[in-house]
Amino acid sequence: MNITPAAAFVRENTAVTATALLPELRLHLATEVTPLWEATEETLQATNVPPPYWAFAWPGGQAVARLLLDRPELVAGKSVLDFAAGTGLVGIAAAMAGAASVRSCDIDPFSLAAIRLNAELNGVALEATDEDLVDRPLPGVEVVLAGDVCYERPMAERVTRWLRGVAAEGTLVLLGDPGRSYVPTSGLERVGAYAVPTSLELEDRTLRDTTIWRLLPE
Repeated sequence: MNITPAAAFVRENTAVTATALLPELRLHLATEVTPLWEATEETLQATNVPPPYWAFAWPGGQAVARLLLDRPELVAGKSVLDFAAGTGLVGIAAAMAGAASVRSCDIDPFSLAAIRLNAELNGVALEATDEDLVDRPLPGVEVVLAGDVCYERPMAERVTRWLRGVAAEGTLVLLGDPGRSYVPTSGLERVGAYAVPTSLELEDRTLRDTTIWRLLPE
């Protein structure tokens, strides 16, 4: 793999580890938010950069990934989009579960570097893209996976509206939610649930009860 500056940064500021819920996967993960955030700003020579979501295995994504490994028939042989991919763990799990193709999408360049490194680490092939797909149709995509995207109202409302439209075209849309404030309150079908061990560095508790929902058309 060609080591880009972003990939070098990911390697230098993370450690290869596995989470308790996903011992099958190894990921480049960080342990502390603030030092990494400061290092990111220094590297980019900018302030108010997005938080380093790409460096942490958020509970919503972990739960979706665990579901796919437990129930590979959900994605086996299908074309899959991992939306707001972060570490890429959900897309990696989809590839491990036998998806025909996986595209992992995130607009953060560090995330793209992390996704590629993590995919290589786990021996799977996927496409990493920074294309902004929100409000666009997704022809050919059979499954959309979104882990933990309902933490801010504007994003949650926009993404939910878009994904309901995608679901209306017959696409399976799975949403992992650990009890975020802006998850939809209706039009959901429960697919599975896991208790996800978490860090107090990231969450307000050490265990998050996380549900995977199928998002239904309006």
